[in-house]
Parts: sequence; structure tokens; C-alpha cells
Amino acid sequence: MRDEEIVDLYWQRDETAIQETDIRYGKYLLTIAENILNNEEDSREVVNDTYYRAWCTMPDNRPKILSLYLGKIAREKAVDLWRSRHRKKREASEYAVSLSELEDCVSGEPTPEEKAEERLLSEVLNRFLESLSKEDRAAFLGRYYYADPVRSIAGYLHMSESGVKKRLKKLRLKLKELLTAEGFYV
Repeated sequence: MRDEEIVDLYWQRDETAIQETDIRYGKYLLTIAENILNNEEDSREVVNDTYYRAWCTMPDNRPKILSLYLGKIAREKAVDLWRSRHRKKREASEYAVSLSELEDCVSGEPTPEEKAEERLLSEVLNRFLESLSKEDRAAFLGRYYYADPVRSIAGYLHMSESGVKKRLKKLRLKLKELLTAEGFYV
């Protein structure tokens, strides 16, 4: 079933929308959640929560790209669950490892006083991503947005794992230079 047809089912409040979403995007959403949570049971919970949120938000929203819409929901749900489950203990999930790699570039969550800077940072990050080649953007987003393991990135970019690590390090340095040049403390 095409994405437009699935979205139409959501708008018609037809429960088969969830079944069709699971058929088309279930594995994709589970992969996003597992990369962040490193736990199959929690990941399945996130996928179910994603379907519920899509069901609740779809009548007000008609997503242009269903996979991105669902992926964003799944990522947000997984990150929220990861944070709530790991406030005191930190597991070595791909999400934790990918965040630690970015520590030199990003100083943490914004305080209320930094809300104005958050928008500026978003603009700089968008410019950074737009300046990258298709492969660099795929590697950066794969690692730091979708929390893909280096091995997976190497697979879909047809590179060695060491090549991906070098590329990611180069991209982090490039991001750090840009952020510093834009006046952000890193």
C-alpha cells in the first residue's frame, strides 16, 4: 500500500491504517528504537507508542513523507524512554556512544536562558547539513540522529568501518569549527 493510501486510512479513522503502517514501516521503526534503546522489549513498546501517536495526531496533520514523520515520532519516543530509564545508570547503547562522540561539539541541553540560541544553533546545524555531500550527510544523520552503529553505516555507504569512523571524526571537527566560528561555546 502506498503512503498516501495509508495516510488516507488514518484520516478516515480506519484501524487498518496501523496494520498497513506496521507492514510497511515496522522494521524501520524497530531499528530506530533498538539503535537508541538497545532493548528489544522497550523498542517494541516505542513502535506501539509511535502507532498510537500517529493515530492521535494524523487527523490534524497530513505528513508529506510518512516514513520521516513516523521515524521522527519513534526517535522522540525512544529518546524519552531512554532518558527516563537511564537517569542514574548509563548503558553502552549506540545512542549513548553516539552522544559521547558529540560531547566536544555540543555542550548539552539548553537552559531557559539559552532558548534564543537554540534557534540559532538549529539554523547553523541545518546549514552544516546542507553543505555536506550526500554520503557525508547520510553518515552524520545515520550516526547522530538515527544512532546507527558504525557497522551499519559502513554497510549502506559501502565503506570500511574505519573509513566511516574517519569520516565521522572529520565531520565532527568540521562541525566544531563552524560552531566556533558562529560564536558557540564548544
